[in-house]
Amino acid sequence: MLDLDALTALRAVAEHGSVSAAATSLGFTPSAVSQQVKRLERQTGVALLERVGRGVILTGAGRHLVDEGGRLLTDLERLESGLHRLSGDVTSAPGTPADGGDVALRRVTARTVHDAAELVESYRFNVVVARVMELVNATRKAIDSGPGGADPAVREAAEAVAVLLSLVAPYVAEEMWERLGHEPTVARAGWPAVDPALLVEDTVTAVVQVKGKVKARLEVAPDIAEADLEALALADADVQRAIGDAAVRKVIVRAPKLVNVVV
Repeated sequence: MLDLDALTALRAVAEHGSVSAAATSLGFTPSAVSQQVKRLERQTGVALLERVGRGVILTGAGRHLVDEGGRLLTDLERLESGLHRLSGDVTSAPGTPADGGDVALRRVTARTVHDAAELVESYRFNVVVARVMELVNATRKAIDSGPGGADPAVREAAEAVAVLLSLVAPYVAEEMWERLGHEPTVARAGWPAVDPALLVEDTVTAVVQVKGKVKARLEVAPDIAEADLEALALADADVQRAIGDAAVRKVIVRAPKLVNVVV
């Protein structure tokens, strides 16, 4: 878990050039600020500050962490207002099985949880939050213009959002968890289980280029044959307009993701 309080302490030390000055600005004791910075160093496994004369400055790793942390805090602020509404719009009961829920939303949830596990291991928490934002948007769309708040896939998605956010915003996540009808605490919920079948893509996007420029994007089956993909690409209206009266010299196909038409 990325400790945002400790990140705030690290930023303050960098801004003021000393632990004591940072402590004064934050209203903490110097020992408390030192402990928070050391906790971040244990979490990341790298030195975040280095002493220069009587002051301290950020190391390269420290600057990177502070930059990412700033973006993370901005993203969390954007998320917070929407989460209160989202959790309140889930109308299925806690413990409702997700089986039978909207498959499209379940796929988004599964992919988000799967990818987040890898991102957390590499401390890419800002990317985790960005992926959570995408899941929130997909869930909001399902509630407003899809199966609605009673669909079990909506609860599954909202609960996944709460668990993932508990890594970086425990207070926000805890409030959301309780609004979803659960007893405290979200930290005991465990990592959401992912059905491997939901990670298998039904379609992939094939890019079609003419003279090196993208002219079409086609949704195709992952196992589409090269001949079939070529035929689909050449039949596309935008591709035909791009070719015009020119003769097709060669068609390079890399199924299922790319068709390059050489004229």
